[in-house]
Amino acid sequence: MTQPRKKFIQNTIALVYDFDGTLSPQPMQEYTVLPKIGIDPAGFWGEVNKQSQELGEEPMLTYMRLLIEKAESKGLHIGRKEFKALGKDVQFFDGVSDWFKRVNGYVAKYGNGYIKVRHYIISAGLKEILEGVSINKHFENVFASEYHYNHHDAATFPKLLITDTTKTQFLFRINKGKESLKESINQHMPHEDRPIPFENMIYIGDGETDVPSMALTRQNGGNSIAVYKPGRGGREKKTLDTCKKLLKAGRVNFIAPANYAENSELERRVQLLLKSIIAKIEYEKELFDCRKKHGI
Repeated sequence: MTQPRKKFIQNTIALVYDFDGTLSPQPMQEYTVLPKIGIDPAGFWGEVNKQSQELGEEPMLTYMRLLIEKAESKGLHIGRKEFKALGKDVQFFDGVSDWFKRVNGYVAKYGNGYIKVRHYIISAGLKEILEGVSINKHFENVFASEYHYNHHDAATFPKLLITDTTKTQFLFRINKGKESLKESINQHMPHEDRPIPFENMIYIGDGETDVPSMALTRQNGGNSIAVYKPGRGGREKKTLDTCKKLLKAGRVNFIAPANYAENSELERRVQLLLKSIIAKIEYEKELFDCRKKHGI
């Protein structure tokens, strides 16, 4: 018979972010490797879509392969160090630079110093680029696609591929506290032993590629928000329409413009969710202490 846990451990909140279109307006490749290679982004993504359909290939694999092929065709060496150095050129939505400090301060203020918060990225983009972005220091962990590098530090083939559906694996890793790929997440773990239950999670994404993660989070009692590009252009309207569909389908709690500035609609709604999670954690802690006191 399993012995009751002696200490309450579920006092951590996780904010989990997609990256492209969520924290950054454009795909990270459009700020970094594509300009370095001298390739038009629209033409590149068009070629990715065409080849993936013709070959019956996973689109993420297609773009990772094409990046290498395009660089080689122009005689350019792009290794791990080059990818990381390019990360400094990635731009962000308004307010992102000090968003994490404000969220941390909010949880510290209302969590009585007992409740903690962690930030994570789960992205189909390149981890090597994300390691070089200015906000990298704020994340507990970054899960993203990676290349294998040969002895010349040249990218040769995908080492890790993250797609819309495989993102969910990393939600379970956060949930179970098994964030290393060396650790299996297949064995059953009782709910009370999971360091970050889904109820303590907020997933923030921007569209249909985030649906599996949003659905998993919501189905397990967690929260999700869909963000859309601020503005009134055609591209902005398209992202808003996508978010409206997600809200109507119950995939998300809220939608909001991708404006992370102080007192923005997004901040107010995230704070509302944080407040509800904090209250739930305090209730669960009080219940745990009550049961422990009476030997239950």
